[in-house]
Amino acid sequence: MCDWDDAFANMKHVANSGELPPFWTARAAAYRADLQAGGQRLDLDIAYGDHPREKFDIVWPDGTPQGLAVFVHGGFWMRLEKGHWTDFAEGARAMGWAVCLPSYTLAPEARIHEITAQIGRAISTAAGLVDGPIRLSGHSAGGHLATRMLCSDTPLPGAVFKRIAHTLSISGLHDLRPLLHTEMNRTLNLDLEEARAESAVLAQPAAAAPLTCWVGGGERPEFIRQTRLLTDMWAGLDVPVRCEIEGDHNHFTIIEGLREPDSPITTAFVGPFQQARPQHEAGADA
Repeated sequence: MCDWDDAFANMKHVANSGELPPFWTARAAAYRADLQAGGQRLDLDIAYGDHPREKFDIVWPDGTPQGLAVFVHGGFWMRLEKGHWTDFAEGARAMGWAVCLPSYTLAPEARIHEITAQIGRAISTAAGLVDGPIRLSGHSAGGHLATRMLCSDTPLPGAVFKRIAHTLSISGLHDLRPLLHTEMNRTLNLDLEEARAESAVLAQPAAAAPLTCWVGGGERPEFIRQTRLLTDMWAGLDVPVRCEIEGDHNHFTIIEGLREPDSPITTAFVGPFQQARPQHEAGADA
């Protein structure tokens, strides 16, 4: 039988990863201070609901935004918050996008389906503040939450959903059923019904909105499997998809490129969508 705890144990398999959360916190705080010192617009703690964690930040670009870019953080739905990640907005901000970074209520206080609904409200609220197209992204559990916005039971209003130009799931969790066999499920409280309902791989896409699934080549095999799985499933449902396995990045280094405007992952986030060629077409060239 598979050791599912080990399959999802990113920190166990990355040296010194326990030092990352305080490092992220300090670096993000320094980035916010630099923005404010330079006169850049930064709106903090915009409420999208009544819970103390139902808040988001917006990092604004120079001039009129090209649109709204949303980055949803990970942490297995039970750790971290928006303040860890502000500097990861820089790549998209420098490319002219207003970047929204939401927090959400963590498990066990909230079930995953409740967190999905919260992210829908956060995006809808932010969409009322920024005109133009919407680009969604998320890392790990955040990748799950971003792709859930594309499913037929999306919590987004129709007018907001129609503005989604592209979604980038980075090391996303798209099949939640294996989590039923982990110790962390003592906190997540998933049952089979919710695991199925919250798995994008089992869902019908709401529309053929372009989707990119991005993962590091040095990540745990389960994250690579889940990346391939969603693109394979949704390609068969006529969704324009791209699957990218980048170098030997681990679960944490894979997002570092979001801090740079000219990186491949930032280009995938807010640049033109590059669809993978269908396998039968690629095979015809052989």
